[in-house]
Amino acid sequence: MATKYDIFETIYKYRHPVRAIEILKILNKTKREYDNILRLTNELVNEHLVVKTPYGFQIKKNEKTKILYGIIFHCLSNDLNYNSLMDPNLMQFVSQALKQKEISSKDANLNPRTLKKYINILKENSLILIISEKPLKVKVFYNILLNNLLVYFGYKHEVITEDSSDYLEEISRQLTLFRRLRRGKDQRYKQIIGELEVYFIHHSLSLEGNPITLSQTRKILKDKIIPSSLRTNDVDEIKNYQKAIFQMMQDSQNKKPLTIPTILNYHELAMIHIPEIAGKIRKTEVYIQGNPLFKITKAEKLEEELNKLLKEYNDFINKRPSLKEILSFAVYFHNEFQHIHPFIDGNSRTTRLITFHLLQSLDIPVFDIPFGLLDEYMNHTKGSKKREDKKLYQTLQKIILFNLKKINAALA
Repeated sequence: MATKYDIFETIYKYRHPVRAIEILKILNKTKREYDNILRLTNELVNEHLVVKTPYGFQIKKNEKTKILYGIIFHCLSNDLNYNSLMDPNLMQFVSQALKQKEISSKDANLNPRTLKKYINILKENSLILIISEKPLKVKVFYNILLNNLLVYFGYKHEVITEDSSDYLEEISRQLTLFRRLRRGKDQRYKQIIGELEVYFIHHSLSLEGNPITLSQTRKILKDKIIPSSLRTNDVDEIKNYQKAIFQMMQDSQNKKPLTIPTILNYHELAMIHIPEIAGKIRKTEVYIQGNPLFKITKAEKLEEELNKLLKEYNDFINKRPSLKEILSFAVYFHNEFQHIHPFIDGNSRTTRLITFHLLQSLDIPVFDIPFGLLDEYMNHTKGSKKREDKKLYQTLQKIILFNLKKINAALA
């Protein structure tokens, strides 16, 4: 059954006045739903989101409709269910949860069934980390989407941005569980990785401005269908990144250490659609678009800095590091490589590849940055005006724990 937000999205997208019978056809609904669609469209009129004209219904241009369409567009791009998220009571819970580092069932003060419903909605949309089931303890991720939802429903919200929560103990427990569940399930594990790979390709490249949606990414990679509306360069970017990931995962599974030629190979595979820069160290100066304060190594110092970083990497992997040491070095390695910025383009996607290689080769299964943490990850990496290793360390813990929980649930 169509919802008023489905109807709003249809009217907004068509720009010109549209009648209820036309909305019915666009949404591919039967005539039995006509009365419901007309009723919901009139609700949108009463909420000052739509106006009724002699020629049909049309979007009312104001800040609220702009925010609402932004929310819906964001959800559609990432295969999120905007109908379940567009709930003022859910957003009241989110507003409360964001004021705390973590929230428990006692803190929430909700009916258990209602709380379970809210947590499931946030979980399905990758907006929450379930730290423990019994007792229930969760962490809601703050990002632009939730911010806009809170603004839309009129919640003035405070957010804890300085989070020193430590999840190492829970990560260690989940790693032990993973090793036990993983035994004898090679085929199932391969399927899980394949699905997470699609998410990671979409998430990683969306951070670099690729406009292709998650569902389109899945069609390209899994169904081998390329929607006709897509630009060739955007499609090539997705297909080439998959090739680079495949090579990286083979290398990490075989415990093949990173070298400068290996990193250049990953970059070449990922960027072969721009052959003049693929796999080639830059000779010119570059800067981060939108963040000119981000410090980048001068071209003349690149070889020296890369050799230094790879020496540190080799020294590190040749000892027996603790879990905390692995995560700390992964953060340092990620940020150091990103600040070296050895290529004209494709640095950040390569940084994520080699960081995942480091973690996977040390038996930490991390295959994606969940949607809910993408903004936080960006804010603590190339979106930051200063280096934020400490904050990225906290984010990386959440990324790893999210991956482990998802993989273990699928293996169980």
